[in-house]
Amino acid sequence: LCSLLSVPLDVKLLLTVRYFLQRLSLKGKVKWRSNATDLTELKCPIKWNVQRRCGYRNSLIILDSLLTTFFFLTISFFLSPFTIALHRLILSTFSRMNTNSSDEFFQATNHAEQTFRKMETYLQHKQLCDVLLIAGDHKIPAHRLVLSAVSDYFAAMFTSDVREAKQEEIKMEGVDPEALRSLVHFAYTGVLELKEETIESLLAAACLLQLSQVIQVCCNFLMKQLHPSNCLGIRSFADAQGCVDLLNVAHNYTMEHFLEVIQNQEFLLLPTAEIVKLLSSDDINVPDEETIFQALMMWVRYDVQHRQQDLGVLLAYIRLPLLPPQLLADLENNKMFSDDLECQKLLMEAMKYHLLPERRPMFQSPRTKPRKSTVGALYAVGGMDATKGSTTIEKYDLRTNTWVQVGVMNGRRLQFGVAVIDNKLYVVGGRDGLKTSNMVECYNPISKVWSTMPPMSTHRHGLGIAVLEGPMYAVGGHDGWSYLNTVERWDPQARQWNYVASMSTPRSTMGVTALNGKLFAVGGRDGSSCLRSMECFDPHTNKWSMCAPMAKRRGGVGVATYNNFLYAVGGHDAPASNHCSRLSDCVERYDPKTDTWTTVSSLSVPRDAVGVCLLGDRLYAVGGYDGQSYLNTVESYDAQNNEWTEEVPLNIGRAGACVVVVKLP
Repeated sequence: LCSLLSVPLDVKLLLTVRYFLQRLSLKGKVKWRSNATDLTELKCPIKWNVQRRCGYRNSLIILDSLLTTFFFLTISFFLSPFTIALHRLILSTFSRMNTNSSDEFFQATNHAEQTFRKMETYLQHKQLCDVLLIAGDHKIPAHRLVLSAVSDYFAAMFTSDVREAKQEEIKMEGVDPEALRSLVHFAYTGVLELKEETIESLLAAACLLQLSQVIQVCCNFLMKQLHPSNCLGIRSFADAQGCVDLLNVAHNYTMEHFLEVIQNQEFLLLPTAEIVKLLSSDDINVPDEETIFQALMMWVRYDVQHRQQDLGVLLAYIRLPLLPPQLLADLENNKMFSDDLECQKLLMEAMKYHLLPERRPMFQSPRTKPRKSTVGALYAVGGMDATKGSTTIEKYDLRTNTWVQVGVMNGRRLQFGVAVIDNKLYVVGGRDGLKTSNMVECYNPISKVWSTMPPMSTHRHGLGIAVLEGPMYAVGGHDGWSYLNTVERWDPQARQWNYVASMSTPRSTMGVTALNGKLFAVGGRDGSSCLRSMECFDPHTNKWSMCAPMAKRRGGVGVATYNNFLYAVGGHDAPASNHCSRLSDCVERYDPKTDTWTTVSSLSVPRDAVGVCLLGDRLYAVGGYDGQSYLNTVESYDAQNNEWTEEVPLNIGRAGACVVVVKLP
């Protein structure tokens, strides 16, 4: 057996098994130990009750024979071949390590370069060339191997069972000859000349030949050449070639520079289908919808004879309800529009939107949705954060969908108010952590300069601020000693503050907003509890009157108006002395026509001291406090679908931030 197996380990294993069986028949405990020097000692105590009877001993002999046969077969057919192979592999490896220890490997650093240089020499002398590319009147020799190594197009052609794989001459239809010659030269040298006059033909040929590296560098070159005079052409070309990155960059450039683009010949020469693509975009950077309408009319008048027939179709992409009423009246009497039934239908829809403002919720459509650039930018000012009071100002741009820090307040303020007059931010009152302020500052978001304004007559924090028909109102709050019901009005012409009628109830941390020519003060705290009540101020009678109360008590409530409704969002409903307030995710909507409140879809999370503002056709709930942390999350409300959607978050968490919209020129 030892001779057959040829492996010492196998023999030792077999002998050990036999020895093990013999020990079983003699002792009650077995200690097994391999004599192999490469194995660890193994002791296996097994209790046996040995009956020293002949019949039992005969059974052990039979068992010994059976197990010996079993292990022999197993080791012979399974263990031995593997062990022999393993031994031979180890011996072979050590043998080579001992005999070839002086072997070396050499790696040529410029081998590929020298090889391709030699191939280029063959090409120049037309040696060993095995294919002739024909483009127009030009015949370009090449080597199939080189072309296949660089171009997926040629690789598929020469390695597949197609006719061209065996042809010596291949016609390249629709390829510019000079562009093809440049790309063949690139295949051998890796060098390519990019010129403004030939870049488009070069890119078109590279797209056909599937030269990804060349496509990328050509697209990058064209991106650098973008200008209002050529961006439309590059955009169309990228679309035709399937260059998605170039198409997106050219499209975004066109949207951003639309006012300059429409002054160029390319715009006037656009086909109707391309005009539709432009007019249907939400991302056009214009100050108002009228600018887009005037651009369309300029395009129509350039070739009025052929383009007037498309006016009804194209006018559907203009958001006519957002045009000034006077312009709509002028268009109704314009023969170009009055003779077209589709135009008349669209004009009537827009006129109804203006004539029946109380029915606007019923008239909502894609044509009533403002474009992103026309709604302005959302500003979040200050608020409580992890540092116990942020001084930063963040701006949200709907077109880029990003929050960016744009300024810093002159000092720490908490529970202040902000209003927008003439596209400037007025920061009013508040407290710095020690004392309550009556200070007013004005921030110009264009120049990013702060200026000091005349102070209020009363020191206030937790006040509400709103603009109504020109003047700005500072409502209620706390003066550091007591809750206030007094109201001051800022006259921008006279540049002074004057008292108006006081509220019926002292209020702090309430929501204040303007709707239908009146000022509304919603909820808040009066020193003993949070309030459900709401009252409104009529500036023409200088009187406050009570309105229907909300379903829930709310302090730290955010308010905003949309489509002639007032929305009360979030807040807390605990007593003023209880700092572990019960926070609310509830949202209620007030209809001034019926003087009733309705509960609508709740916020995704409870938000106390939440900033709420209308941007475009959505209400934005910004930041707040959830009982554990200051939130940087933002969500927006779609009134048509009655649902909240998560938006891009603030850069830092803020509670009590003042959120307003500024429309910059």
